[in-house]
Amino acid sequence: MAGNSFGQLFRITTFGESHGVAIGVIIDGCPAQLDIDMDFIQSELDKRKPGQSKITTQRKESDTVQVLSGVFEGKSTGTPIALLIPNEDQRSKDYGHNVDVYRPSHADYVYDAKYGIRDHRGGGRSSARETAARVAAGAIAKLFLKQQGIEIFAHVTSVGTIEAPNLESNDLSALLDIREENIVRCADPATAHEMIEFIDSVRKDGDTVGGKIGCVIKGCPAGLGEPVFDKLHADLGKAMLSINAVHGFEYGSGFAGSELRGSQHNDIPQPKAADSKVFKTTTNYAGGILGGISNGMDITFKVAFKPVATIMHNQQTINAAGDAAEIKGKGRHDPCVVPRAVVIVEAMAALVLADQFLRNKASVI
Repeated sequence: MAGNSFGQLFRITTFGESHGVAIGVIIDGCPAQLDIDMDFIQSELDKRKPGQSKITTQRKESDTVQVLSGVFEGKSTGTPIALLIPNEDQRSKDYGHNVDVYRPSHADYVYDAKYGIRDHRGGGRSSARETAARVAAGAIAKLFLKQQGIEIFAHVTSVGTIEAPNLESNDLSALLDIREENIVRCADPATAHEMIEFIDSVRKDGDTVGGKIGCVIKGCPAGLGEPVFDKLHADLGKAMLSINAVHGFEYGSGFAGSELRGSQHNDIPQPKAADSKVFKTTTNYAGGILGGISNGMDITFKVAFKPVATIMHNQQTINAAGDAAEIKGKGRHDPCVVPRAVVIVEAMAALVLADQFLRNKASVI
């Protein structure tokens, strides 16, 4: 079904369930002759995999990726690339208590309403386990974008009410090193420590908490995006809102921009230097996108994640017959999803940019 595919020219289709044999992805439209760095792809999956630390789910999955097709002698062949990630640590018995009971704020009821059948084991297809396939595909998109000089960096900017300061740095590799030195993946060490302590306290309470992830894309040329329905920020918004637990997306000045006057918000162009291929603006409230098309400035956006719905407390709910019921939180779940979601945000941004980059090649003769 179309709902399992994303992109037009650089197109992915994911498959599999949380407690099935495996999950995977088929990538169609990846140009031939791209160097496929399997170590890099695996390192991206390692950032998302469960069981990383005390503040993530304790499900143990190696998320070891297997290439089934589309790669020969380390290069893409131009044919569909199929990647498979076996499931190794399913505990379906953890979900025996909710066969006929709907978990609050989960997709249980709506899957029954839509399909008349649902996989109660970890939510089946609605589980965030599916995002491992996106990360694998996004890693290949990142390899493609790197050849074009485009870099993507995301990190945790808030957990609950704890906010990290705005980062002012053009050295993404340095920020990446800082981010990966702490388990919450915040690029500000002091804030990271505070976030970790808070998430751990929430976990001990049997509860969960939400947070935000900020992302910056550097090196994107002007001209990517379509002028009407497939605006670049619209595609990025769709991509981010397709990630499990995402409840908000803003780019550039976002909602705060609605509080400003035009005289404050307008990004004033600077005279272009003789040796420069792009123009700059004194500010970047536009977030690198004008009229739905990239303008050559950094693309910036934030993604808000709700608290994980499964909590380790009894909750009132209903069963499939509509009768009142009670459900107890069981299983292995993240007290806060954002540390593992950083690489998912980057992957979805990479998929959007790769697709729009290829589409832009057909814009002029």
